[in-house]
Amino acid sequence: MELPKFLLGDNTDYPNGIFVVHTDYPRFIINLENDEVEWLEEFSKEDEQELEAEAENLIKAATAFYDREVSRYEE
Repeated sequence: MELPKFLLGDNTDYPNGIFVVHTDYPRFIINLENDEVEWLEEFSKEDEQELEAEAENLIKAATAFYDREVSRYEE
């Protein structure tokens, strides 16, 4: 089974949290309420430098995924 690239997450301990989970490398969870990102990978210094450019695009994609999902619920 292939996982979707993004998943919505919910947790009653964080009632205002809006969590999106990125399941591909580099895996992360972002809370769109405050834009906090928790990386689920460990990176070398070289990887961190490469990731800086990619991270912005991944976060934009996570936000777009959330917006698309919410619009589908509203339909």
